[in-house]
Amino acid sequence: MDGGQDENNYTSKLTAVTEGDWAGWAHYPGGDPYEDLAGPFYFQERDGKRVCAFRAERKHMNGGMFMHGGCVMTFADFCLFVIAGEAIAGSRAVTATFNGEFVGSAAIGDLVECAGEVVKAGRSMVFVRGLIVNASRGGEPMMSFSAVLKKTGAR
Repeated sequence: MDGGQDENNYTSKLTAVTEGDWAGWAHYPGGDPYEDLAGPFYFQERDGKRVCAFRAERKHMNGGMFMHGGCVMTFADFCLFVIAGEAIAGSRAVTATFNGEFVGSAAIGDLVECAGEVVKAGRSMVFVRGLIVNASRGGEPMMSFSAVLKKTGAR
């Protein structure tokens, strides 16, 4: 970790990617230890909406060489916080509920994307829904989800 961070005060820093395949995207290196292990996951603004994405690797596959459901859910959880970014700005938040339906998968090399919306942003709860798709297969749906984020205090 850098910037004087320790495990009890783990904060993230938005980093813009300026080179390579992900130029024009942003990510949070060192933002979440588990997501760092599972990702990297990226996001960008597209037509006024935040879109999240990552490229499927062998580490994301299950024994049948399809994307592991736990990987899809981890990505969905990352997406929740990106989609709800403005609604939770200045607050800490946790995932309180999560509902998802697996409807497709991805293979090694596929581009996986997600977009969604804040359904309602209350004082302490933010309701979000999204759709994860396999962009390499023409946007074939992989998971639809809805979740509630609970604001837990000021950042």
